[in-house]
Amino acid sequence: MTTPTFNPFDPAFRADPHPFYDALREHDPVHVSLGGMVVLTRYSDVATVLRSNDYSRDIEKSAKPIDDPIRNRMRERRRDSSKSILNLDPPDHTRLRRLVSKSFTPSAIESLRPMVQRFVDEALDAAEQRVRDGATFELIDDVAFPVPFLVISAMLGMPISRADELREWSQVITRTLEPTVGLADLEEADAAFAGLLPFLDDTIRERRRNLGNDMLSSLISAEESGDKLTAEELVTFVVLLYIAGHETTVNLIGNSMLALLRAPEQLQYARDNGLNSNAVDELLRFDGPVQHTVRVPLVPVQFQVGDRVVDVAAGERVLTSLGAASHDPSVFENPHRLDLRRPNANKHLGFAAGIHYCLGSALAKLEAQVAIESLLHRFSRVELADEPSWRDRLTIRGVDRLALAVER
Repeated sequence: MTTPTFNPFDPAFRADPHPFYDALREHDPVHVSLGGMVVLTRYSDVATVLRSNDYSRDIEKSAKPIDDPIRNRMRERRRDSSKSILNLDPPDHTRLRRLVSKSFTPSAIESLRPMVQRFVDEALDAAEQRVRDGATFELIDDVAFPVPFLVISAMLGMPISRADELREWSQVITRTLEPTVGLADLEEADAAFAGLLPFLDDTIRERRRNLGNDMLSSLISAEESGDKLTAEELVTFVVLLYIAGHETTVNLIGNSMLALLRAPEQLQYARDNGLNSNAVDELLRFDGPVQHTVRVPLVPVQFQVGDRVVDVAAGERVLTSLGAASHDPSVFENPHRLDLRRPNANKHLGFAAGIHYCLGSALAKLEAQVAIESLLHRFSRVELADEPSWRDRLTIRGVDRLALAVER
């Protein structure tokens, strides 16, 4: 048998990573990649690492430095800016999460449902008119991108006049999350930030003068035990919401709709019963938009593989494969089958776990639920009009084109 490898440069891996995940999980579940990164594909290992205090998310601070031009450039970029909440450890992470979490409570998110429904209905109205005029319904451009963008813009009270620029900036910036990032990508991301930050600075400055009922005003005013977000922390968090927040939801909507179209009996179940929270969890488990996240052990750690013990030194990079873990057959029966009634779908790791569990998970699930239910309610026929086109990414996985044939 050929020894399985983790090779994100392999086009076959990018097209469908699950056969590779399966091979690694079965034959080499604690795999050392060619680049020296430890890749974990078993659910138990991934969940343990994500929930353990023995691992750091602050890669630049905790990992052994890699001396190459790309890593050196990334270190320079991060030294010049405030770290995102995604890349902080306690107590800094605890402090920031406490300050911003009130805006993401279940009740706060549920109160957004009428607004989300309105944006979805308007997007479908416009798309349906274009279909009548002879155009093809394109899910990503027509619904999956504009709805999350409008929602986060409304939540933050941001102007929507620069939607096309913001979409481009978002895609450029999220490329830097990929393990395949190059120097050219970093240069493009710097240019994107140079365009994005003045726009955000102007908006924040205006909002400080005229506080409203939006989330940005709440973040400006957020205070806990005398502590507030600094100006730099506020900008960094707004960038995270604007970029990572809506980008993930775009892919959740696209991937979920494609999964349903490829499983007709599940599509019919969704038509008949709608999508409850468990059903959306199953869609996240089946093909989640975030495929992996990296942690760094702060102390030497060990993994058991059969009779063998694998030692991992402090400071090594450990890649936890969320996509592989959520398809582990020891946890999920028949994992490559979409089953909206799966009893343990909520055990998926699509939103990670532990202290870094996705802050915006409830919002992403709400938007996906409303978008897909509304699409299926409006059209009696929804079918693939062409083969989907996948974004050339590994960390953020999603279709970038999904043409649909629809009929009332």
